[in-house]
Amino acid sequence: MLMKKLVRILFLFLFVGLILILGGILTLSLYYRNNFPVNTWINGVYCTGKTVEQVNGELAQQTTMPPVIIVGADGKSWQLDTKDIEGKADYTRSLKTYLRQNASMLWMNRLQKTSAKRLDPTGYSFDSGKLRESFEKLEPVRDAVNMEDGVALVLTEKGYELRDGNTMRLDPERAFSYLEECLKNGETFVSLADGNCYYDLEDSQQDRKQREIFSLVEKFADCGIVYDMGAEKIPLTADITGQFLTVGEDGLPVLDPSGNLVLNEAEVRAWVEKLAGDYDTAGKMLEFQTTRGDVVEVKYDTYGTKLDQEAEVAYLMEALSDPGRKAENHIPAYLKEGYVRELNDIGGTYIEVDMTEQHMYYYVDGALELDTDIVTGNTGRRMGTPQGVNFVYNKQKNRTLRGPGYATPVKYWMPVRGNVGIHDASWRSSFGGEIYKTNGSHGCINTPADIMAALYEKTEIGTPVIMFY
Repeated sequence: MLMKKLVRILFLFLFVGLILILGGILTLSLYYRNNFPVNTWINGVYCTGKTVEQVNGELAQQTTMPPVIIVGADGKSWQLDTKDIEGKADYTRSLKTYLRQNASMLWMNRLQKTSAKRLDPTGYSFDSGKLRESFEKLEPVRDAVNMEDGVALVLTEKGYELRDGNTMRLDPERAFSYLEECLKNGETFVSLADGNCYYDLEDSQQDRKQREIFSLVEKFADCGIVYDMGAEKIPLTADITGQFLTVGEDGLPVLDPSGNLVLNEAEVRAWVEKLAGDYDTAGKMLEFQTTRGDVVEVKYDTYGTKLDQEAEVAYLMEALSDPGRKAENHIPAYLKEGYVRELNDIGGTYIEVDMTEQHMYYYVDGALELDTDIVTGNTGRRMGTPQGVNFVYNKQKNRTLRGPGYATPVKYWMPVRGNVGIHDASWRSSFGGEIYKTNGSHGCINTPADIMAALYEKTEIGTPVIMFY
């Protein structure tokens, strides 16, 4: 009897123990359905026994939220600082999915096996009030709040622009809701156009008129004419051609009875005058860097550039009035044209006559080709060679130079200003120094015969000659 009683007690004890063990296993299994199983690591964080909220908090602390980029329909972008909106990464959804997939009654299998997982945030949390505050400071949102209805054609520094207050108007409330939605879904690159954040208003009759005129102005502005000034090219862009249109009392470009834009000749003329002011040199002063090292001021005398303004006004009035015109490079008409067509119409090829140093230089493309001592006009007899920017306007061989009381044959003759020129002087045995003060020429530039022969062959008609003391 005693033995049977002991057996019953032992069996009861084992049964209770088994129940307790199974109960403990079941309890832990139920526990690990809401808490991460043993030996679980996510993104380097030890998760065993922790809830989704606890792990999410730890992961958020070690994750830097990227800046929020908002892109408008026009392609412009703006950035929100995540610190300003208290932005944090949110792993909640991915953690719940992971826990649901890995919750198991066989949690004991994890005792000898470590699970390491990398998860990405599925969204971002933020302070909604601070997000709205930052959002409302953005340029497109401020513009949307202040945007006026209607269409307006406006002349700006860049030409005529159509300020359109009817199409693609931003809806700030819709845009903010879409921004919140994107952040909660883990998107920090927000395209407002993709979120249907824009709407249109219906055009009025005046709005339609503005659009029609603007289409004409756009075509007119794209005239394709490029002024070829030599080294410089000046395209007639919208900011230039916009000034050429006649404007009515309503502020809109005027149309003729045929529906064509009307040119304003006074504005065309003003532009041509400015072009001439920039490029004309005839009669102006030249600041010239001398070979001896200083800068002298020399007046443009026989040399220089002068645009034919009347011809250019007539050209533009005709060309711009032709709706079928084609793009072209236009070389303007000149009343007087320099050897070089550019702002610096002296260029790099010229003759420099330094009458103080009694020395002459010949440069080709900026490099010194020849230089020599010379003898210029006799200053003691008031026959000094005149200063000025002149040019070689002719070339002759075996010419006899004549004047009051003399007739002098020369082999090479290059006149540069009236009867003043550069020529050989075989009768002279020396050049340079101060000979010119008492035994100078009648005004010409006497040059050694061998140098003159070389200079004559190398120099082209039209070459600038800068003469100064």
